[in-house]
Amino acid sequence: MKPGLAEVSEPIKLVLVGKRTWHNNMLDAAIARHNLQQHVIETGYLHQEELNQLYAGALMCSFASLWEGFGMPVLEAMASGTPLISSNLSSIPEVAGGAALLVDPYQVEEIAGAMKTLHADADLRKKMRLDGIARAGRFTWQKAAQETLAAYREIQ
Repeated sequence: MKPGLAEVSEPIKLVLVGKRTWHNNMLDAAIARHNLQQHVIETGYLHQEELNQLYAGALMCSFASLWEGFGMPVLEAMASGTPLISSNLSSIPEVAGGAALLVDPYQVEEIAGAMKTLHADADLRKKMRLDGIARAGRFTWQKAAQETLAAYREIQ
């Protein structure tokens, strides 16, 4: 089980996962401007097993994406029991189905507020863990294949 706020004995780190892009220059500048280098860990690309371990050990996941085709990271985080803060845009609200805190990804204060709320509220984190696992369980590859086959049959 993940630690509650009272059980967190070391400073919380922000872990950035994924390939660096040209946008990272702005991110690097913001981290330096606020002297946060010691609080940020960049992993780069992670294999699925490493990513699963990271989700499983995380206090929360923030996925404030601007666009998504489906939102696999949303399901991965929820299936791992990681409380999720996610974008209110694109397909994500439908995928999250009420099991995530949805934020406007263009509003930094809104994202920060959701992170502070989750950090401070162990009961909310526990509820979100359970809701997320239940929600993610509704998505299976077998169900996806059945629905895809049904769609193909419908258009014949």
